[in-house]
Amino acid sequence: MGEAELHLIPGRMFLNGASSVACLYTQQGKKGTNQDAMLVWENFSSRSDAIFCGVFDGHGPYGHMVAKKVRDSLPVILCTQWKASLTGEQSCLNKSENAPESTMSEDAASLSMDDECCESWEIEENEQLPEMYLPLKQSMLKAFKLMDKELKLHPAIDCFCSGTTAVTLVKQGQDLVIGNIGDSRAVLAMRDKDNSLIAVQLTVDLKPDLPREAARIQQCRGRVFALQDEPEVARVWLPNNDSPGLAMARAFGDFCLKDFGLISVPDVFYRRLTERDEFVILATDGVWDVLSNKEAIDIVASAPSRSTAARALVDCATRAWRLKYPTSKNDDCAVVCLFLEYLPASNGTAEENDLTRIPKECREPMVAIDENKGYSHTSSLGQSDAFHGSTEIVPVTELTEEMLSSNFPGQSKRSLAECISVADDEEWSALEGITRVNSLLSLPRFLYSHKRSTSSRRKWL
Repeated sequence: MGEAELHLIPGRMFLNGASSVACLYTQQGKKGTNQDAMLVWENFSSRSDAIFCGVFDGHGPYGHMVAKKVRDSLPVILCTQWKASLTGEQSCLNKSENAPESTMSEDAASLSMDDECCESWEIEENEQLPEMYLPLKQSMLKAFKLMDKELKLHPAIDCFCSGTTAVTLVKQGQDLVIGNIGDSRAVLAMRDKDNSLIAVQLTVDLKPDLPREAARIQQCRGRVFALQDEPEVARVWLPNNDSPGLAMARAFGDFCLKDFGLISVPDVFYRRLTERDEFVILATDGVWDVLSNKEAIDIVASAPSRSTAARALVDCATRAWRLKYPTSKNDDCAVVCLFLEYLPASNGTAEENDLTRIPKECREPMVAIDENKGYSHTSSLGQSDAFHGSTEIVPVTELTEEMLSSNFPGQSKRSLAECISVADDEEWSALEGITRVNSLLSLPRFLYSHKRSTSSRRKWL
């Protein structure tokens, strides 16, 4: 399916926007091209009760191309596999037999996926898995494998040292199935017995220092260690070359590491939704590096409307980067918010939220958003510079000096309000600072001796 055809599909959103059940927003950081991509696809696989959501965080020289390619192709492959599994068309499911063989590390991971999925997901003893789960799980495993092979053979995208994460979600009725590789994250907001909003992390950040990930990588002769400058960031390295230093254990692409423990086999999780579950956030690590799960769900819950929730979260993350890491370049951010209970629109008026639920760090000032020009500026509460009425007013974070001294010792003493209260012609920039965490540190030296030709890389593989 071509790109033009995809753009014409009703209910498929990949740009900043919102529908009655979901909203999505991405913003470029200070590192260069925005390498994040996102997707919401309603009526997925021709099912009126199904929806697909995903966020993809690219890395490497061509990470933005890889992320967009996976965004466009993975859902289509999954749709084909899912339909085939339900109709018994095994020829479709075995379509990849003539493709190049997978690596040893991927084969080993595939054999243990059933055990890993059961261990990594909490299912009540008396709860039975629905009929849709196993076919969808197998379709998801197959789709991720086919997607990676398509990238490996792609004639126009160099995926040798470029790749992407993927956290994907399929909701059908009250059943939720999530497939995840990399360090993007899915978080559920639900009500506890006291009706308080709590965060439930639905995925595991697949970092190289997780025991099962590190064991697999080392078994395949890859190396896992952190640099002295960033001891908290474990990375994957080639056996005899201090590159590329990938900060995740699973990813699409990155074929320079695929023979050394890096895999594209997803963790697959299942959850049965209840009336206490309110929404799911899918976001790249540009959000999770600076905001906790609880902070993220509180920001979304306190947004003026559902249509602005993703933008509110990105804005808060951007300002949190400025506060917590004032000398670092903030990362790209991409957010998808899926609301689990449909609420009809109220004739264009703003949806009312209980202001008491707004966390302390997300009160005044407010940001007025110009959706047409794609920028935001601070405004006082008495003004109304927002487009489309008050639903476009988004709260941003503000922390007191006391909170700074207790929560972030040694960090900047400026309040978040001071960080964002600058003149219109004095845009804050972290370009002079250092990057806090890069997903990929360096390229293997042999690439340059071969003039980075695709043919030589395939020979090396």
